[in-house]
Amino acid sequence: MIVVPVYNMILAPDANIYFNINQVRRNAGDKGLAVGERVVLIVARDNESYRNLTPESFYPIGIAGEIKEINHQGYVVIHTSYRVDIDNVEIGADDAIRLTITRRNDIDDMSRSVEKEKLDGMLEEMRRFASGFEWADSAEYWLRQIDSLERAACVMSPWMDIPNAERYAILAEDSRIKRAELIEEALYGFMEVGRITNEAMTSQQEEHQRMYREQAIKRQMEHLQKELDEMHPENVTDIRKFEQKIAESGMNETARKEAEKVLNRLKQEGSQSAETGMLYDYLDFVTGLSWKKEEASHIDLDKAREVLDEDHYGLTKVKDRIIQQIAVMNLKKEQSGSILLFVGAPGTGKTSIGKSIARALGREYVRVSLGGIHDESDIRGHRRTYIGAMPGRIMDGIHKSGVSNPVVVLDEVDKLSASYHGSPASALLEVLDPEQNNTFTDHYMNVPYDLSDVMFICTANTTDTIPEPLLNRMEVIQFSGYTPIEKLSIAREHLVPKSMEAMGIDPQMMEVTDDALRKIISDYTMEAGVRGLRKRIDTLCRVLAVRVASEPDRKITVTADVVDEEIDARPVQHSKILPEPKAGVVTGLAWTPVGGEILYIETMFTKGKGEIIITGQLGDVMKESARIAVSLVKTLFPDKAEKFSENDLHIHVPEGAVPKDGPSAGIALTTALSSLVTGCVVDPHIAMTGEVALRGAVTPIGGLPEKLMAAERAGITKVFIPEENEYDLKDVADEVKEKIEIRTVRKVGEVLTEVGILAAVGKPA
Repeated sequence: MIVVPVYNMILAPDANIYFNINQVRRNAGDKGLAVGERVVLIVARDNESYRNLTPESFYPIGIAGEIKEINHQGYVVIHTSYRVDIDNVEIGADDAIRLTITRRNDIDDMSRSVEKEKLDGMLEEMRRFASGFEWADSAEYWLRQIDSLERAACVMSPWMDIPNAERYAILAEDSRIKRAELIEEALYGFMEVGRITNEAMTSQQEEHQRMYREQAIKRQMEHLQKELDEMHPENVTDIRKFEQKIAESGMNETARKEAEKVLNRLKQEGSQSAETGMLYDYLDFVTGLSWKKEEASHIDLDKAREVLDEDHYGLTKVKDRIIQQIAVMNLKKEQSGSILLFVGAPGTGKTSIGKSIARALGREYVRVSLGGIHDESDIRGHRRTYIGAMPGRIMDGIHKSGVSNPVVVLDEVDKLSASYHGSPASALLEVLDPEQNNTFTDHYMNVPYDLSDVMFICTANTTDTIPEPLLNRMEVIQFSGYTPIEKLSIAREHLVPKSMEAMGIDPQMMEVTDDALRKIISDYTMEAGVRGLRKRIDTLCRVLAVRVASEPDRKITVTADVVDEEIDARPVQHSKILPEPKAGVVTGLAWTPVGGEILYIETMFTKGKGEIIITGQLGDVMKESARIAVSLVKTLFPDKAEKFSENDLHIHVPEGAVPKDGPSAGIALTTALSSLVTGCVVDPHIAMTGEVALRGAVTPIGGLPEKLMAAERAGITKVFIPEENEYDLKDVADEVKEKIEIRTVRKVGEVLTEVGILAAVGKPA
C-alpha cells in the first residue's frame, strides 16, 4: 500500500485523481509503481505540515483507491474507491508513512433520480460557464467523462480557490445528499466568481481596445489634419492654431494644464458664447509668451563699452558698474547681479542708458512707465473674472518683447502711489527679488512665469519717496548732473546731429558753432540734465529749417547772435552773486530735482518781542535748522543774546513760491545770523553747505556734486563743505574743482573764522 499525502485538493469516492508521477513515486519507496497498486490518500492540514510531516499533520479521514493508469506523459491516474478512518500514523526515518486504517462507510441517502437531476443541472451550468472561455471545445470532452458530482468536484478541484478546510469538509461528510450539497455550493460559487472575473476582464479588455482604437484614430486624424494644414494654411482654425502653439510653446506643466483647460472651455463654448472673446484673448496671450529659457551667450566687454560710449557721453561710474555686471554674467552664464536703480535729475540719461544696455547685451528692450500708478493690478494684472481683465504691465512688456530675457526699464519708480486698490510698490517686491521672481504669478495668467532671466533696471529722480523694503532690493547708482563742458560735448556729438536729422537738414547745409551751444547752455537752460537743452536745439533747428528750405544753396552758420535772434524764449535767469554784500545775508547751496542751485539766507531784526518769523516756504526740517542756528548763535555770542529778546527775528529765503526743505542750510543759517548780530559782512563769493548740531559740529549732507556745479555756474569762488563729505569730491567734475576753492570744515567756528566774523569781534576760533 502506497500512502500519498495531498494538500488543497477535493477528494471523493469513485473519482479519478491525477498526480504527477514523481509525487507518487516518491512515496512508493522501493516498491515501484504498477497498475492496480493499492493507494491511500491522506489530507494534510496545511502547506507547512505537508512539507514537514508529523503524525499530527493529517486529518483523521482519508480515501483508499488504486492506480488505474500510469501515463508515459508523466502523470498517474488514481481511482478512489471508499473513505477510510486513519487510526494510527507512523513517520519513518526516511519519511515513509505507515498507516493503520478502517473503512468508513457512506450514508446512501440520495436516490439515483435525485443524483441524476443534480448532475445534469451541474453539467449544464458547467457547459454555460465554459462557453465564455476560448477553451470551451476542449472542456466538452472532459464534461462527457463526468458521471457523478464527486467526479465533477475532483476534476474542478485544481482550479477552485477555496480553503483547505472546506475541501476536507466534503470528504468528511458521511451523508451523500449533504456531500452533494457541499459540492454544489463549492462548484456554483467557483463558477460565479469565475464568471464575474471573466466579465470584468472582458470589460477591461474592451475598454483598453476602445482606448487604443481612440488613440489610433486621434493620431491618424492629427496626421491628416497636419497634412491639410500644410496644404491650406489659410484654413487652419483658431482651435488648431492654439493646440499647435501650446504643444510647441515649452510651457511649464502648470501653465500647460491651465492653457489646455481654457482651450477645452473654448471648444465647448462655441463662437457665439459671451466668454469666447475672453478665452481667446487669454490663450492668445499665454501662447504668445516666450516660455523657453534663452541660452546664455558670451558678451564682448570691449564691444559693450563701445556701445555705451557711443550712446552716452561721460557717466564713467555708471558704465563701469554696468560692465562689471556684464562680466559677472559672462562668468556665471546666467542673469545675475543686483537690480540697478539709477537716481538723478531729469535728462541725465537714466532711461536712455537702459536702451543702450539692451543693445550692448544684444537683448530686446522694454520700457515700463510707473509714474502715477496707484493700483496693484497694474503690476500683477486683473483676475479674469473681471470684465476687461488684462495682464499687468510687467507681463505685458515681456509679451511684447517676444523673449524671456529682455532688458526691462521700470521708469519713475519713485512716482508710485498707494490707494484702496493696493500698493503697487509692494507688488514690485516679488518682481525685483531674484529669490522669488522665478515663479512670478500674474493674476490674469494665474500660472507662474520665470522672470529670473530678465534684467530689471529702475529709474528715479529721488529715493525719498521709495518705500524702504523696495529700496533695499536695489543697488542705488547716482547720476550726477552734467557740467557745461560735458553738455557742450553732448550737444555737439549727439543732440545737434539727431535734431538736424529729425528736421531733414543736411549737415552740409547748416553748422552750429560751439559759441552758439554755450549760449544755449548758459542762457537758455537751467538743469542738471540735457532735456531742456535738447528742446532748445530742436527749436533752433526747426526755426532755421525755414531758412534752409528757402535758400537751399546757402550754408547757414549758427552763432551766438543767431541764437538770440531765432530762439523765441526769454533767457533763464540764474541766481547770481549779490553785487553788494550786506550783513545778515549769506550764500547757501541747495539740491533740487533738476540739479543744484544757490540760494540766499536773508536775516533781519525788527522791533518786537523776540518772535522768530520764517518765510520762503521752508519745510519743517529747515525750520528746525533755523531754530538750532538761533540757539547756537546765542551760545557763540552771549553778549549779543539780548538782541534776540528785544527784537523780532525775520529769516527769509528768496523765491518764496518754491518749497524748500532739508538740513543742509544749517551752516548758512548760522553764519547769516552770526553776521547779523555782529554786523560783519560775508563775501557773497563764498558759499557753504552743511547741517549743524547744537554742539557746533558741521555734519554731512547729500547732493554735493550738483551743489558745487551750481556754485561754479553762479561764479562762486570758495565753498565750505562738511569734512565727512570729502569722499564725495571724487564724483565732482575736475573742471568744477579747478574753478572753486573747496574747504572742508568740522565745526561752525572754522567757518566763522574763515569768513572773518570771529576775528572782527575779537573771538578765538
